[in-house]
Amino acid sequence: MKRILVSLAVFGLMVGAAQAQVSKTMAVSVPTADHGWTGGVVFHAMEEAKALEKKYPGLKVIVKTSPDPAAQADALEDLSTQGIDALVVLPHDPNVLTDPIRKVKNKGTFVTVVDRIADDRSIYDLYVGGDNPGLGASAAQFFKKALPNGGDIVVIRGLPIPIDKMRVDAFNDGIKGAKINVIDSQFGNWSRDDAFKVMQDFLTKHPKIDAVWCQDDDMAIGVFEAIAQAKRTDIKFVVAGAGAKDAVKRVMDGDPMMPVDVLYSPSMVAVAMDVTALGLEEGIPVRGDYILKATLITKDNAKDFYFKDSPF
Repeated sequence: MKRILVSLAVFGLMVGAAQAQVSKTMAVSVPTADHGWTGGVVFHAMEEAKALEKKYPGLKVIVKTSPDPAAQADALEDLSTQGIDALVVLPHDPNVLTDPIRKVKNKGTFVTVVDRIADDRSIYDLYVGGDNPGLGASAAQFFKKALPNGGDIVVIRGLPIPIDKMRVDAFNDGIKGAKINVIDSQFGNWSRDDAFKVMQDFLTKHPKIDAVWCQDDDMAIGVFEAIAQAKRTDIKFVVAGAGAKDAVKRVMDGDPMMPVDVLYSPSMVAVAMDVTALGLEEGIPVRGDYILKATLITKDNAKDFYFKDSPF
C-alpha cells in the first residue's frame, strides 16, 4: 500500500509539473523595417519577445516580418498552421488583410491588431494603437497657435488607409475657423524618399508656403532636404509625428524649423504583446481597445521622450 501511495504521489507531481509547463505560442506579424518607424516596431517586437519568454517559461513567441500585404497574408496562413494560441498583427494594409486575419481568428486564435485598424472590427479581440485622431488634432492646435494670422500650408499624408484618414480628418476639423489654407496635399507613403519628391513638387508649384504638416518623422527628413536643396526661406516650420529620437532632439535643442513633434511610438507593439500575454498566460480579460495618447512634444517636455540609444 505504501508503494502504491508513493507511486501515486510521484504521478501527481509529474502531472502537476506537466500542467505547469503547458506551452503556448504567440505569433507576431509585422511589416519589414522599410523605414524608421517600422524599424522601431521590429526592434521593440524582438525585444519584447525575449522579455516575455523570460517572464513566462511556457510561452513561445514567434516574430515574423513581411515586405508587403501579399507576403504578410502568406505569413499569417503559415503561422496559423503551426497551431498558435494568439496572434499580434500590425498589418501592412488592414483592409487587404481582413480575410487572412479573419481566417486565423476563426480557428479560435486570440487576435490583437496593432496600429492599423480595419473597417471590419469583428476580426480582432484586442486593438492597441496610437491616438490617430489625436495626432491630427494636436498638430492642428499647434498650427493655430503658431499661425495666429493664418497662412498657406501643405500636407504630406501617409498611406491611403483608415488611420491616415483619421489623422487628416481630425487635422482639418482642428483648423476650422482659422485662416489656415491647405493649398496642396499628397501621399508620401511614410517614406522619406517619397516625401522628398512630394515636397519638391510642392516647392515647384507654390512660390509661397508658410508651413508643412507631414505626419511622420521619417518623411520630415525628406521634407527638410527638399527645402534645403531649393534654398527656400519662406517656410516657417515643419510639424511631423512619431517621436523619433532625431526629431525629439531637434525639438529639445529649440530648432525653430521643428518646434514640436507629436508622439506616436512604435513601442506600441510591445504594449500589445504584453497585454496579449496577460490574457494568454494569466487569464486576465483584455478584450477591447487600448489607445495610447498622442502627446505634443515641446522643448519643455522633450527630455522625457528622448532616448539616445533607441534605434528610432
